[in-house]
Amino acid sequence: MTLKLFDTTLRDGEQSEGISFTVSDKIKIVHLLDDLGISYLEGGWPGSNPKAVEFFKAVEKETLKQTKMVAFGSTRRHMNTAESDQNLKALVESKVSVACIFGKAWDFHVTHALKISLEDNLNLIEDSLRFLKKNMSEVFFDAEHFFDGYKRNPKYALEALKAAERAGTDVIVLADTNGGTLPFEVENIIHEVQKVIKTPLGIHAHNDSECAVANSLVAVKCGITQVQGTMNGYGERAGNANLCSIIPALKLKMGIDCLSDLNLSKLTDVSHHISEIANLPHNHHFAYVGKSAFAHKGGIHVSAISKHPETYEHIQPERVGNVQRVLVSELSGISNLLYKAQELGIELDKNDPIFKKLLVDIKEMEQAGYQFEEGEASSELMLRRATKQYQPFFNLLAFRVINDNQGKDKFVIEATVKLEVDGTVVHTAGEGNGPVSALDHAFRKALLSKYPEIASIHLTDYKVRVLNSSGGANAKVRVIIETTDDKDTWGTVGVSENIIEASWNALVDSMEYKLLKGSK
Repeated sequence: MTLKLFDTTLRDGEQSEGISFTVSDKIKIVHLLDDLGISYLEGGWPGSNPKAVEFFKAVEKETLKQTKMVAFGSTRRHMNTAESDQNLKALVESKVSVACIFGKAWDFHVTHALKISLEDNLNLIEDSLRFLKKNMSEVFFDAEHFFDGYKRNPKYALEALKAAERAGTDVIVLADTNGGTLPFEVENIIHEVQKVIKTPLGIHAHNDSECAVANSLVAVKCGITQVQGTMNGYGERAGNANLCSIIPALKLKMGIDCLSDLNLSKLTDVSHHISEIANLPHNHHFAYVGKSAFAHKGGIHVSAISKHPETYEHIQPERVGNVQRVLVSELSGISNLLYKAQELGIELDKNDPIFKKLLVDIKEMEQAGYQFEEGEASSELMLRRATKQYQPFFNLLAFRVINDNQGKDKFVIEATVKLEVDGTVVHTAGEGNGPVSALDHAFRKALLSKYPEIASIHLTDYKVRVLNSSGGANAKVRVIIETTDDKDTWGTVGVSENIIEASWNALVDSMEYKLLKGSK
């Protein structure tokens, strides 16, 4: 079957809480999805606001390899003709060749939201689509609230689709706008639709009942030819159908060649890139593209995947551009440590007492509050230090943080650091807007003359968690620091009853890991 992917990240996705794309952001996403091989990309409502106008003017200048830009809108207003309706005219004037408009397929919305007669709504649908078909290459009708409408008044919901079919629309998209329909309902209703509608069908699912991906896949199984969704499932309320899950399921599970193998292998990178553009943390637990999607923690699991990955992996992670990861934790067995050592190029026998001692140390450290899933760089350093195959790049002699109150609302935070670097004692000071910032500045000064590569790194995240709140002011805290050199990103962890000491330990690991990377 020929199936087309329709992305609405720039329109429906931007309606997600916390997302506001600039025009420049949108153009970046356009090229990412064009390179990925998405068939249709919805750009938003032309003429609805100045940013939308600017975007459609900007995208007109871009050269796309395979993606068709789509202008979105609604049926004409009740008091307008199609030819005089400004929203419809804006679609035509957008200079893109494809339009997708929504209209009401639920009688409740017609009478209570539009406050017009049911017959008038059918005329709105047909008139609007006929006008667009005369002026644009392809036109899709998004039957808003179709599944809710069908469940309450199937006859009228089908009449709305028939109106779109009479107008010659290219695809009729069945929308689960409230996201409350379940997969078995989707299957039954689509089969009923197919008895009376011959126009190709699409699916547009929202995720309010956590069924958007499942509903989309069931719809494909029923024979629909267009799947709408967003990258990372961004969208209003609980989001839209997540194309990052739908695409590999279609290709790898259902045998539908919706993307080339090469493009599928870009999926994880594109997912992460769009998270960065949206300025949102990437969900580690996303299926297929999440950092944890192929991460293994239990010793039994690791023992099995070391023999054959298929024992605990449903696909090869490389197919979607992801990687297998083995975590070191209190659940680790010897298999985890052996796997990690092999991954790092450390050759040791499984009967080596170093491993047994290290396993005990890890369990004791996690009991004390360490968490190495987010501090993998710290776990690598710990393994290397334990095996005696690692020489430190510096030795800490002392550090101090001073908080100087210089008057009302004026504080100066100063840190001093004393290190031994290559047999030379280096004593430096630095200021910052907080103790971690001040320590970071002082630490860099101490290392830069010997290790200039330190200048390229910066902290991107700093998390503090109180581990035993019942301890009050003496509670133990865990600090996780995320660092990047603009090529790689790594996490380190420190634990102490003293938040500055915990921060320092994570900071030291962060710097040392960067130097380790450069020495390999």
